[in-house]
Amino acid sequence: MSEMSDISSLATPKVLAVDPYVPGAQINESGWVKLNTNESPFPPSPMVIEAAQAEVEKATLYPDPPARKLRAQVASHFGVEPTQVIAGNGSDDILNLLIRVFSDGERKAGAMEPSYSLYPVLASANGSAWENVPFEEPFRLPVEAILAGGFNLFFLTCPHAPSGVVFPMAEIEELAERFEGILVVDEAYGDFSGGSVVSLVKRFPKLFVTRTFSKSFGLAGLRVGFGIGSEEVVGLLDRIRDSYNLDRVAQAAGVAALKDWGYYEATIGKTTYIRDFYRREFETMGWKVYPSQANFLFVRPEKVDGEWGPEVAESLFSFLKANKVLVRYFGSHALTRDFLRISIGDEDQMMVLWDTIIEWRSKE
Repeated sequence: MSEMSDISSLATPKVLAVDPYVPGAQINESGWVKLNTNESPFPPSPMVIEAAQAEVEKATLYPDPPARKLRAQVASHFGVEPTQVIAGNGSDDILNLLIRVFSDGERKAGAMEPSYSLYPVLASANGSAWENVPFEEPFRLPVEAILAGGFNLFFLTCPHAPSGVVFPMAEIEELAERFEGILVVDEAYGDFSGGSVVSLVKRFPKLFVTRTFSKSFGLAGLRVGFGIGSEEVVGLLDRIRDSYNLDRVAQAAGVAALKDWGYYEATIGKTTYIRDFYRREFETMGWKVYPSQANFLFVRPEKVDGEWGPEVAESLFSFLKANKVLVRYFGSHALTRDFLRISIGDEDQMMVLWDTIIEWRSKE
């Protein structure tokens, strides 16, 4: 037996059973157009830069454990109480806490399939019972199937990833009213839709909303996220939260970002304008595009003769990559294998993307 297999034998079975999450490629070289991980193409607010730099000088000191200023700022922004807010190392940190508190081998967790593929990874690492609920129609919410699933915890990504579709508020409200477990609405892309279900939290104490500063606020590299729910749910999550789960630079950056909301309204407006412009361009070309309310488009490529399918999607994906344009391809599911997910970049990045697609079509 090799030394490595000896070490593996010491790990717990639930860890050995985990199929790790694979994020989008991160290529740290110049010359690439990176449209594969839904990052903001625009820089953070100058107020954020200033606040973050000031905190670096205090790096010898621990951060505030509960991130009280950030919780208070989030609460003010969304019209809730600070006791209803928890901050974390990206919203993934909050998702992990939810899995650990509200699921185990007997308390089943679940999500729609396809959606954010980190959910089942976190459940597997926790030894939680897990079940995916398939879409009965492409990206239409099967309310009754979710209610019949016997879930103690359920994740609903809205706007949905990877389609960008927003589920009707009335359907989410019905779920929140009838669901017996904890219903988590993951609003990582919520700022691009102009809506939120946070207003429902007061009525439904088992409804919980997660959000992130990685997308609309351009802080993906600082890992700042938060959740909003009832004081009781937040209190349970705080019981197992790492004491210093959010560093002082990230806390200060999050506070400053929310204080400069006007700056971000402008950058979000630019992103949604570019998104809608290119959606129309793709549709004019005859390609199927879902009505995204996120900062990406889910596009079904077609050849000039109208042919589409997994081979066509893979062909364009490979051609773009060969020309240093990164997008995302999810080839393992029937609802996604014909499509590419394209993050919205700035005007120059999107023009490079478009010109490269036109070149691909001319060669097919």
